[in-house]
Amino acid sequence: MLVLIAVLATSAAIGQSQDSLIYAIGTISNHSTKEAVSAKISYQSLPYGNIVGVLTGSEFSIPLYGNEKYSITVEAPGFAPAKYMLDPSTAVNGKVTQNVELGLPVPAATAAPTAHHVGKVMRLDALIFHQRSAVISPESYAELNTVADMLHQNPNMVIQLEGHTDTRGDKSLNLKLSQERVESVRNYLVRRGVSKSRIKLKAYGGTQPLSNENTEEAHKLNRRVEVRIIEN
Repeated sequence: MLVLIAVLATSAAIGQSQDSLIYAIGTISNHSTKEAVSAKISYQSLPYGNIVGVLTGSEFSIPLYGNEKYSITVEAPGFAPAKYMLDPSTAVNGKVTQNVELGLPVPAATAAPTAHHVGKVMRLDALIFHQRSAVISPESYAELNTVADMLHQNPNMVIQLEGHTDTRGDKSLNLKLSQERVESVRNYLVRRGVSKSRIKLKAYGGTQPLSNENTEEAHKLNRRVEVRIIEN
């Protein structure tokens, strides 16, 4: 069930017959595992944004008033946001279907040289820790150096390191481990000459899994550290 947080509509849109309405419908899922993902769905009519709304859930049904096109943005923790345009002229039997598969953020090694806007999230794909510890393996250093270089080249940038574990084991220990791991990453960046004040930390433990499957592949997907740009 979706929750409508806010809708602003023109008087003409409000007066439109429900029988003549076209609806945009769709589901939201994890591109890698195909599991349903609960997300925030923001939409607005184009070009002026006379009608806007925000929904939450893993599926949506949005009335498209008149013949206006709509933009839609889908966002969920741990995933890259997705944006689409909904066009009533493409409706079949009164419905425009737009299923959304959310992918992971771009790896830091790829995005760090060019993506510097506030809100950007990058994942540390090559970051490896010793099992159940916060000790960083040497093969992780090249990717972390890329993040350090990004901070040196953007002296006003402030980042937040966000640590996640898989869902197995004790919740409090998972939270502690995720905290220790982002602290280890911060300590490495500080040793590379980055001011500690420019690196914020957030530990989630296993509370924001990308997959709920009980497979090693899913557990590996859930264990991650992400870099979020919060100032620049």
